[in-house]
Amino acid sequence: MKLRLLLLNALFLCLYNAVLAGGASYIEAKDGVIVFTDPQFTGISCAVKLEVVSDNIIRVIAAPGKEIPPHESLITIYRKSQDVAWQLIPSNDNLSLKTKTLTAIVNLKTGAVSFCDITGKKILDEKPIDGRSFKNAVFDGQRYYNLTQTFQASADDAWYGLGQHQDGIMNYRGQQVTFFQNNTEVAIPFLISSKHYGILWDNYSLTKAGDVRPLEPLSALQLYSKKGEEGWLTASYANNKQKPQDIVTERAEGNISMEFLGDSKMQLPKEFTPATGVVTWEGSIESYFSGLHQFQFTFGGSLKVWLNGKLVLDHWRKAWNPAPALVPVDLRKGDKTAIKIEWAPQGAESYLSLKWQEPLSEEEQNNFSFSSEAGKQVDYYFIYGNNMDEVISGYRDITGKAPIVPKWALGFWQSRERYKTENEILSTVDEFRKRQIPIDNIVLDWSYWKEAEWGSQEFDKSRFPSPDSMIDVLHKKYNTQIMISVWPKFYEGISTYNDFETNGWLYKRNIADRQRDWIGKGYVSTFYDAFNANARKGFWDLINKKIYSKGIDAWWMDASEPDILSNVSPEKRKQQMTPTALGSAAAYLNVYPLQNAKGIYEGQRSTDPNKRVFLLTRSGFAGSQRYAAAIWSGDVGSTWTDMKNQIAAGVNFSMSGLPYWTMDIGGFVVPEKFEKPNAEKLEEWRELMTRWSQFGTFVPLFRVHGQYPFREIFNTASEDHPAYKSFLYYDKLRYRLLPYIYSLAGETYHDNYTIMRGLAMDFATDTAVLNIGDQYMCGPSLLINPVYEYKQRNRNLYLPTCAGWYDLYSGKYFEGGRKLNADAPYERMPVFVKAGSIIPFGPELQYTSEKPADTITLNVYTGADASFKLYEDEGTNYNYEKGAFSIIPINYNDTTKTLTIDKREGSFDGMLTKRTFRIVWISKDKPKDFNTAQNADATVTYQGEQITVNMK
Repeated sequence: MKLRLLLLNALFLCLYNAVLAGGASYIEAKDGVIVFTDPQFTGISCAVKLEVVSDNIIRVIAAPGKEIPPHESLITIYRKSQDVAWQLIPSNDNLSLKTKTLTAIVNLKTGAVSFCDITGKKILDEKPIDGRSFKNAVFDGQRYYNLTQTFQASADDAWYGLGQHQDGIMNYRGQQVTFFQNNTEVAIPFLISSKHYGILWDNYSLTKAGDVRPLEPLSALQLYSKKGEEGWLTASYANNKQKPQDIVTERAEGNISMEFLGDSKMQLPKEFTPATGVVTWEGSIESYFSGLHQFQFTFGGSLKVWLNGKLVLDHWRKAWNPAPALVPVDLRKGDKTAIKIEWAPQGAESYLSLKWQEPLSEEEQNNFSFSSEAGKQVDYYFIYGNNMDEVISGYRDITGKAPIVPKWALGFWQSRERYKTENEILSTVDEFRKRQIPIDNIVLDWSYWKEAEWGSQEFDKSRFPSPDSMIDVLHKKYNTQIMISVWPKFYEGISTYNDFETNGWLYKRNIADRQRDWIGKGYVSTFYDAFNANARKGFWDLINKKIYSKGIDAWWMDASEPDILSNVSPEKRKQQMTPTALGSAAAYLNVYPLQNAKGIYEGQRSTDPNKRVFLLTRSGFAGSQRYAAAIWSGDVGSTWTDMKNQIAAGVNFSMSGLPYWTMDIGGFVVPEKFEKPNAEKLEEWRELMTRWSQFGTFVPLFRVHGQYPFREIFNTASEDHPAYKSFLYYDKLRYRLLPYIYSLAGETYHDNYTIMRGLAMDFATDTAVLNIGDQYMCGPSLLINPVYEYKQRNRNLYLPTCAGWYDLYSGKYFEGGRKLNADAPYERMPVFVKAGSIIPFGPELQYTSEKPADTITLNVYTGADASFKLYEDEGTNYNYEKGAFSIIPINYNDTTKTLTIDKREGSFDGMLTKRTFRIVWISKDKPKDFNTAQNADATVTYQGEQITVNMK
């Protein structure tokens, strides 16, 4: 491979020199064109390559000098199509590269690129002047560049994707996003636009996206103390948060910057006790700039912020697990704004920082940039489509398909932090089965090993005396799968550490620093180097021998950022990962979770080729979906605010091209009021669990997890409590919806579909939806509206413009394009069905494989034409990759009022050749309560041939 790249470079240089001799500024390549910029206009001479990937995907590469350096991408796996037709059309200043659907126009002097559709309508421009920059940088003795590429879009554009972030933002227009893998923060360098284009940024280093201007410290504002003195805020420290007036010290402070591990120990006064104390900053702020300022907090503990006496932020996060918070503040030049910040850190290791961003100019509001710390070249893919689904499909064409999850993974998972013994696992599943609460998967979290043997992958025999038998009982007696937590972490000195250390497969800086973790007396540890192919194989061989051979069904890849040490700065993380097998940690900082997942996926498929791999991992990157990786949102807090933030986090993550996402229903880290709740707080806890479970029913993976209180529904409430009743209702509904959900999973693989959908995906022409981050579509038909406020019994929502909507429960019809204050009783979350929908409901189940869906109820929501493809396969193997699956197309014609169940396409072993379809018509004039047991309007027997049913 390297020899081939060297030969290509040599050929390139020959062509380049020939071009210069002939006076041309570009050369045509086999897969596109290379333009050489004029240094009079760009300051430096650059090579800019447009590479045709497909009719709707063009790769842009730019580098200083005379050549495009060789680059082996970790995130892309596409093969260039041989039959893509394209042509070059030169003009005086520009060169146009035109495919069947897309035109890229490059300026011959500056190298700036513009993209147009086939009609010549502009889609997106690179900023023509100073839109691309290369600044010299050195990491680990190697030459890199700090890279920036800026784009200019239309004023009505909206931007989504970019991974998973916890700021509650849906549309990232005017925002700054940092790509640095962390617990609850997942970096995916893929942006998707409401204008039906996407940008995949192929760089793995510390990166900012969006508004990439440097954030300013608090001291960059004009500050005034609480007495009006200019230059600082008044900081008051008290050691009892119940008595903030008992001040132990007061001082002038101009900055709040304790963002990373160790910062607070250097900055907090010695007489202050962070575990019990409270700090208050008071005074006023003033800006020289009028407009919307973005105040960005990172904090652990309790944080409250008042502006001009109004409470604008009130949030909590466990002290060891800091969270972000964004407060937009409209300031006017010359006006003072009173500010009060109250912080109770609640831990010896404390976190609080405040940075801000000045307002964007009108022109800057249309800009979007990527700025990366370390790279050899600007390298991105521009993807265009007729809709956002086609853009995401293009992303997966480049980075890999998402395999279909095993069918059981779409059922309900029960987890807690943690089941400590074999008996706890078995008795929990036994209780679910006794109570007839549907369940498919039980999760064994960390510390099933002996305390001092993390990384041994050995069960502690005193608590798990016979794991093989335990797994066998789960499978055979309870028809339940088991997932196990596996970290890439090794304690110094144990046998597996010694084996990996001997082979050179470990990061050694944490060992050299003698850094101890938080377990027991604290142990020195490190992670394996997932960039080393031999280390990846060695890690798989280890967990295969110690765990997979016992019958484990799925992998929980925790701390995959890699979280060698929590809450460290990017600089510290790079030190901990240096050196990687591929090069500087600065260049590969964010891509560890991709390589970690690759090793497990490839290892299991080579060991057990026909059993579907399933990974749950706390972090991911572009391409993770091809390794059967689902992502969860990390250790979020058990608060109403955290629950709300998961909506936008999950939707934007799904729109980043990775289709399988989940969260800890109930939140992971619990505020003190819920740890040992009194009667009042217990009711709030139950309601939080209820609302979160309702929401969790309609995300791709339905999963409960967290710290105390225990998360099993029978430990949350009694059978006669509305919390229990609500959970049982939605759990059963999830299983009834399996024909719908599994069909979406099939479409996700075969047609690159997205299950959890931002409203802009289906209603992009309705501008009212572009900023909505607390509603989403589950598949093509279900509008999901989580309730995220305590004691809320209705919620305001928006019904997007379409043929209309039906309330799922009552069947009542509502016009689209309107706001609605919807009923939200304790036991129900508002769910609406789009007019022109067909939803298949299967039989009631206790687990996904209990029985085939021999009877399916088709609810047909009239008012527009509708279609649905009922997808089925063998459920747990990869035979679908070889064509072993079936599709039953179902179509409704609203003009003729006829439903057509078409001829079945395809087949597989064990396929039902005969089944019953029950048809229920729901119309504007004849609403029907939702009840899968109700009498059908028509019942037909289907044996694979077309059937037509008329609405009566």
